[in-house]
Amino acid sequence: MNWRDAKPYVINKDMGRPLVDYEDELPTKNADGLDVVEPTEEQKYLFDTQGWLLIESVLDEAELEEMREWCVKYHFERDSLAEHHQTPLAGPTHRLADHPVTVGMLNEFTANPAVSSRDCYGFSLGAFELWYRTAPTRRSEGLREDRSFGPHNGNGLMRLPGDVHFYNAFPGKAFCPHMRIVWELNPVQKGKGGTLLVTGSHKSVYTAPDEIMDPESSVWTTYECPAGSVLFFAEATTHSANPWTNTDNDRMAIAGLYNQVDGGWNPTMKPDEKLLEELPPMRRTLFRDRYITNNVNGVPHNRLFGASA
Repeated sequence: MNWRDAKPYVINKDMGRPLVDYEDELPTKNADGLDVVEPTEEQKYLFDTQGWLLIESVLDEAELEEMREWCVKYHFERDSLAEHHQTPLAGPTHRLADHPVTVGMLNEFTANPAVSSRDCYGFSLGAFELWYRTAPTRRSEGLREDRSFGPHNGNGLMRLPGDVHFYNAFPGKAFCPHMRIVWELNPVQKGKGGTLLVTGSHKSVYTAPDEIMDPESSVWTTYECPAGSVLFFAEATTHSANPWTNTDNDRMAIAGLYNQVDGGWNPTMKPDEKLLEELPPMRRTLFRDRYITNNVNGVPHNRLFGASA
């Protein structure tokens, strides 16, 4: 057998029995019927090693133009939208909540197969917002102040029970129960406002050095990317906002916060019922309550203890 084909030995909840293969329990299509894009071996390795991963140019120009136009209206003319549409979950940006690339990464690192099926995601959505940031030279136009530098998180391997900012890693398998996914709808120039990250800090065991409080320190890394790129990072990775100084364009990003479906940091999102009715049925499963027993579309179901009840 090729060593790449070896399955990790992961213990199930019930009496220490091994977790059987669950690939047929994870969705292979998203709510729009598009094939899920599984991460490559390189992408899985980089995310596990770094605590973050950037995939460039996922969205095409037609998608970007539609989403940017809606985001500008949402940001500057929000009152002109129907009340239940005053959220990035409305408009064309709602498709990013379970984009095929998003689902692929979350299936690999966040999904709980015990509460997943072909028609039900094994993770939940805790936040979904627009990050609209501007350079200081444009603030005179009435645009709001930018986010300030503020490092937080890290040391995910050593979190105690009850704290979801952890990261588990076993030979052949990793689990990230709390993940950020940021869609950059405009270009990002390196060092001019993209998210700051400390590579590998999701697995660190030492206290962060004093240099962590200096955004110019070599401890930090960041990225540049064309419009339509997507950034994944474990919430357990030390990260920080970075004031936007790019005068060529504003930062326009859709940021999602995803949780394990049986727990999480943020309260469960509860979109307006009118909005939920407009979303495809599978997309609605991102907003179900967080628990395990019988939490696959509300039907009797408990895979943790063997066959469905």
